[in-house]
Amino acid sequence: MLSQYLDLKASPDVNQTAADATLADRLARAITLAGPISVAQYMAAANAHYYATRDPLGAQGDFTTAPEISQMFGELIGAWLADLWERAGRPDCAYVEFGPGRGTLAVDALRVMARAGLTPPVHFVETSPVLRTAQRERIADARWHDSVSSLPTDRPLLVVANEFFDALPIRQLVRGADGWHERLVACQDTLFLPIRGKPVPDGIIPPALRDSPPGAIIETSPASVAIIRDLAARIAGQGGAALVIDYGYEGPAIGETLQAVHGHKYANPFDAPGERDLTAHVDFATLAAAALQAGTLTMGPVSQAHLLIQLGIDARAATLGPAVKVDRDRLVNADQMGALFKALAVVSPRWPTPAGFA
Repeated sequence: MLSQYLDLKASPDVNQTAADATLADRLARAITLAGPISVAQYMAAANAHYYATRDPLGAQGDFTTAPEISQMFGELIGAWLADLWERAGRPDCAYVEFGPGRGTLAVDALRVMARAGLTPPVHFVETSPVLRTAQRERIADARWHDSVSSLPTDRPLLVVANEFFDALPIRQLVRGADGWHERLVACQDTLFLPIRGKPVPDGIIPPALRDSPPGAIIETSPASVAIIRDLAARIAGQGGAALVIDYGYEGPAIGETLQAVHGHKYANPFDAPGERDLTAHVDFATLAAAALQAGTLTMGPVSQAHLLIQLGIDARAATLGPAVKVDRDRLVNADQMGALFKALAVVSPRWPTPAGFA
């Protein structure tokens, strides 16, 4: 229902068509016509517009990811992939990256992989036309995909997903005095705000959390589970491995993590939808469980600090010189990215255990 209302023309007495209106205007109109929408619908619409209309990375954007901080990040991931490929018998593989940003990670990883003799075809899962353009400038012969479904089926997949799952839509369930409810987004005079919706069955709440106090919030991401399940099924059948790196926790757990970032500062996620980056912390335990059900093995999660140190970031930093110490610390220190960011490996049962997860 939401999509059809987002495409409606404005009424004749309004001097603005749907094509000219901001996403906030279109969402407000959709909610006025059809009623409040789920947090997942709100987040999906906001992020689809946000990523389709800008390059959000770097000092001029809203946030900076690990590959943009230092070449060491992508190089170590390239070494991780090359080592795993070597121990798997050097099969013909495809390199796949989900949400590859500007292509920075891929460039650094592929450079290291090539030194080991691994030069796979490159496949990007990316829907943003703006970011596809940036990626094409760096890796012109890549192939682009909208989803897992069109990835190659004839070879093992070497997959990287860095800060991809955090931007996928989440549902929020809130505990009321009378039970659990879906959290919805309403609109009053162009002001978006979360409200409590209809009750949901207790059966969908993890047993350990059902008796949480009123006001408690649980977040789930059906979109994330669907993607990791499809990807894991491919890896189980074709061979290969995936490395998922993101900020998150081992759930399920109580707590609200939905947040917005604008100009490298936190913002209200219900202000200016489509103009801020909306993310939520990733539930690594749920991702791992879905991958296991699809037939793969999983290792971790381990902290980003643990993984990068095990892969040799200190030796690489020493080679590059004192100038990279600040970048190294930002990637691994516990009070920066080292502890909050975690890594999960999803591996074919026929492949060896990857470095950093033994």
